[in-house]
Amino acid sequence: MSAINGIGGGAAGVQQIMALRAQIMDRNQVLQQLHTPQASAPVAGTQAAPAQNFADAFKTALDGVNATQMKAEGISEAYQRGEVTDVAKVMLARQEAGVAFEATLQVRNKLLSAYQDIMRMGV
Repeated sequence: MSAINGIGGGAAGVQQIMALRAQIMDRNQVLQQLHTPQASAPVAGTQAAPAQNFADAFKTALDGVNATQMKAEGISEAYQRGEVTDVAKVMLARQEAGVAFEATLQVRNKLLSAYQDIMRMGV
């Protein structure tokens, strides 16, 4: 990951950001498959087609993060109502949502940095 920290301007920086984004999306998909084994087959069928463009891929990733956060919120509320008694499950869901949000925030920061570097380039 130290190569990511030293992103300079240009195409190499954009390629590093795209590689980081791909890693995050792959890990997110693996986590989703681990936590929903009964739904893994339909998800694989819908994910077989590649995204049309970056905006679609990014929206899909953000929707996944949002779903993770909503799941954690639902489990937390169920725990508060006394419906869920497994504290480990609640904490795991909340931690997973936090990690997903942090990863999204880091990708956003890298994209913003790359955009600023591109805007500073002379033509």
